[in-house]
Amino acid sequence: MSKEKTKQLHKNVAPFAKSDLKKSIIQLVNTVPPLLILWFAAYQALSVSIWLTLAICVVASGFVVRTFIIFHDCTHGSFFKNKKANDIVGTITGVLTLFAYEKWKREHAIHHATSSNLDKRGVGDIWVMTIQEYQEASSWQRLAYRCYRNPLVMFGFGPLYLVLISSRFNRKDARKKERMNTYLINVCLVVLYTGMILLVGWKAFVIVQGATMFTAGALGIWLFYIQHTFEDSYFEEETEWDYVKAAVEGSSYYKLPKVLQWATGNIGFHHVHHLAPRVPNYNLEMAHELTPPLQKATTIDMKKSLESLRYKLYDPEHKTFVTFRGIQKAAKLKNVSIELKPKKTTFDTK
Repeated sequence: MSKEKTKQLHKNVAPFAKSDLKKSIIQLVNTVPPLLILWFAAYQALSVSIWLTLAICVVASGFVVRTFIIFHDCTHGSFFKNKKANDIVGTITGVLTLFAYEKWKREHAIHHATSSNLDKRGVGDIWVMTIQEYQEASSWQRLAYRCYRNPLVMFGFGPLYLVLISSRFNRKDARKKERMNTYLINVCLVVLYTGMILLVGWKAFVIVQGATMFTAGALGIWLFYIQHTFEDSYFEEETEWDYVKAAVEGSSYYKLPKVLQWATGNIGFHHVHHLAPRVPNYNLEMAHELTPPLQKATTIDMKKSLESLRYKLYDPEHKTFVTFRGIQKAAKLKNVSIELKPKKTTFDTK
């Protein structure tokens, strides 16, 4: 894409990068109170059936994801025009979703600035190895990578790691503001959870909160995974990397049923979000519909999204994701072709 087209694309999206106080307040009202009501309903349902409780927890997890989207918008400064309002609401929703606001804000900003850049991986993204890196890795590194990319580990252990470890501790280079915010959220969680356990009992609390947050965490990781892991996703080295291409070609449009689109705060329009992070979630669909070039982004439906679980390694040469089995087949074919190649005949001229 030329610089002129890039400039024009940014110009076309700019009108949508404005928060609307009324829409933001309405979203808070139709998200946070229902989450609290569903939590209480799940607790009350324990006297009827644990299966009814778990069913309600699944519904509640959708509202946790929607609350996280509000948190996410606050980290981008897009939910409110006022920075202080974003920080306050972001910290509160960080407590509700178990994420440290300032910590996630910095790491996510790095993710946006380096998404699809092969030379700047490692902060706020999914671990991706290229074919060559995997082939050159030690046995332990390969095992670790295989475990990491295993769906049971990624969507089973992943949510626990995110909320119990990653979000509870600061990075070594974290600034004072970031450290203090993480400490504040941790203290709030200890006080809040202690009070809830005393109020409803530890067993009921573990069942309701555990089921709700675990399901929400798995859904969140799935959304982040599918929006950057699809067959022809864009990845480039630093010298060739382009921000707009990374947004439009390295992020997918995850087309979801309207109910799920609502619950996930329109984050399926991920290509729009990466192109213009200041567009609040409630304007993402409109920006997509009224900006024709954005409609060329890779569209993935729910059925097709399941295929992404097969993709494990990135092939920079062919610009595509491949499976572990695919790389093994390619290696075998390469070896066979080398063996079948006729040996060069030499003549003794002496």
